[in-house]
Amino acid sequence: VQLQASGGGLVQAGGSLRLSCAASGGTFSMYQMGWFRQAPGKGQEFVAGISRSGAVKRYADSVKGRFTISRDNAKNAVDLLMNSLKPEDTAVYYCAARIGAAIADSGYDSWGQGTPVTVSS
Repeated sequence: VQLQASGGGLVQAGGSLRLSCAASGGTFSMYQMGWFRQAPGKGQEFVAGISRSGAVKRYADSVKGRFTISRDNAKNAVDLLMNSLKPEDTAVYYCAARIGAAIADSGYDSWGQGTPVTVSS
């Protein structure tokens, strides 16, 4: 499956952004989806994951209560709504897909190109 992420940008602290990831070339509903991020000078970090049906979601502690992951299997898309953004959320955000039922924070097979998010203080 090919993934295309979009929606990043510059936002002030406390603001919101919605990232979107469009999938093509595969049966989207077979894939468990995730969002990751990589801040400057840091390693990759799992942000959120969602099961194939969308019924189960998992979040990193750092974003729990502020970020919401969702998917629309009819539109082959997964979104990440980010509220109450903080400067430490600044990073390049990537969507990723893996075959499997359980939500994982590693082992993803397909990756989008990344969309940058900058949160100013």
